[in-house]
Amino acid sequence: MQPGRARKIRVLLADDHTLVRQGFRLILSQQRDIEVTAEASTGREAVELCRQLEPDMAILDIAMPEINGVEATRRIRQICPGCNILILSMHKDTAYVRETLRAGAKGYLLKDSVDSELVTAVRAVARGEAFLSPAISAAVLADYQKHVTDPLDTVTPRERQLLQMLAEGKTSKDIAAELDISVYTVDAHRSRIMKKLQLRSIGELIRFAIQRRLVPLTEPPPEE
Repeated sequence: MQPGRARKIRVLLADDHTLVRQGFRLILSQQRDIEVTAEASTGREAVELCRQLEPDMAILDIAMPEINGVEATRRIRQICPGCNILILSMHKDTAYVRETLRAGAKGYLLKDSVDSELVTAVRAVARGEAFLSPAISAAVLADYQKHVTDPLDTVTPRERQLLQMLAEGKTSKDIAAELDISVYTVDAHRSRIMKKLQLRSIGELIRFAIQRRLVPLTEPPPEE
């Protein structure tokens, strides 16, 4: 490697269709920062190659012989935790997405995606970031919120920050000044938080935050 040149993303590509692998390899080989270091035609072969080569990431077809993409993901994450997984699939059903993410995949890309989406997905997943095909992302979010067991899990990190500040008794004006956002934005966040947590008042919000230990109990929560 030449001094000052970033190391390429080392990718393992696994699909049981040779023409599909060749197409994806062609797309990725045109990128200066991506290198396909190995190819596999079965899930078992993909797992073994990951064990041997320890690539930065693996692109796995969800439907492969011997071991499918979901099970291959589980095994690769066990033996090569530094290898992030991007699943390729023809299925838009959120059940497939949920299962692959539960197995440890970082991304889920539909096979009919455009070339630029593949490249974007590879770079994102290689960095350890999540990626979902735009065509299914909204459906997956709705499905997650429907199946989630803890309503607090539906609250984003930014909303959780505002939830804590509101529970600490700060006004919308105080929060807006501290976070350098508008009061309108604070109020919009508050409305979404209360809707997600099914709370009807600030008093309920404060009690919820105290019960979940998001803020210390320094004084009794206010009456309705």
